[in-house]
Amino acid sequence: MKKYLKRLGIATGLSLTLVAAGCGSEDASQEAPTGDSNDDAVTEEVSVGEQLDFTITGIDAGAGIMAATENAIETYGLDDYQLQPSSGAAMTSALDAAIEREEAIVVTGWTPHWKFAAYDLKYLEDPEGVFGAAESIHTIVREGLDADLPEAYQVLDNFYWTPDHMGEIMVEVNEGAEPADAAAAWIEGNQDIVSEWTNGVDAVDGEAITLAFVAWDSEIASTHMIGAVLESIGYDVTLMSMEPGPMFTAVATGSADAMVAAWLPATHESYYEDFKEDFVDLGANLDGAKIGLVVPAYMDIDSIEDLKN
Repeated sequence: MKKYLKRLGIATGLSLTLVAAGCGSEDASQEAPTGDSNDDAVTEEVSVGEQLDFTITGIDAGAGIMAATENAIETYGLDDYQLQPSSGAAMTSALDAAIEREEAIVVTGWTPHWKFAAYDLKYLEDPEGVFGAAESIHTIVREGLDADLPEAYQVLDNFYWTPDHMGEIMVEVNEGAEPADAAAAWIEGNQDIVSEWTNGVDAVDGEAITLAFVAWDSEIASTHMIGAVLESIGYDVTLMSMEPGPMFTAVATGSADAMVAAWLPATHESYYEDFKEDFVDLGANLDGAKIGLVVPAYMDIDSIEDLKN
């Protein structure tokens, strides 16, 4: 099982200026000749863009948040900036390293995510609304699942929780727990919630079901958790980790039965539009998700517009 980054520490300050002292042969107590700039103290302010090397650290190139960030670069006139694709793990690694060194960094971010519990972070304000309003995470199943696996369909249709619930599992995983163990612990401690999803659902005898998910911390948490719930009523559950495009393709073509990892309306919009005629959307299993540009709280900027300074 993939191991996840542990919290290394929170930085609390960031120096924004470099000071170069003038060097002259005259005694410091003597007045420098008029117009002789060599003896003047010069202070050079480093711009936000220079601190960032004009780079925004992103995730998967095909993710909706990456397209939104490209739009933000154009909308806010950040012509000198480049969006660096990577992965969720690489993005959090870069964030961790920058915070450890008390350096400036801006990353593509989303909530729920364990990094907001591990570090003191903030979203940059988006006055132009490029990243849209809050998102929801949807449960999507293949066509015919209701007839083939009706008990699983019912549990998946009932499934709904909150960002705080998801965050509890993500934090445990980030601190070293295996996702399956963290999910099992959450289920044991939240039987009142789980019973609402399984109420009236009959047990089954080893029927196979495959759940697809993208290997983001949030979806690792939700998929392992709902997979464990389905196992508790007798299903033989297989979890398949893949990139967003293949995840949607798998459910649309029936090579996977379901996913609980569709971020809508923005993040996975293009994949949803491509395949919406070929699967069944059971609606939101979590509301209040958010995407945007994120910086450490110690950075003295508050808006995407400030990146131009």
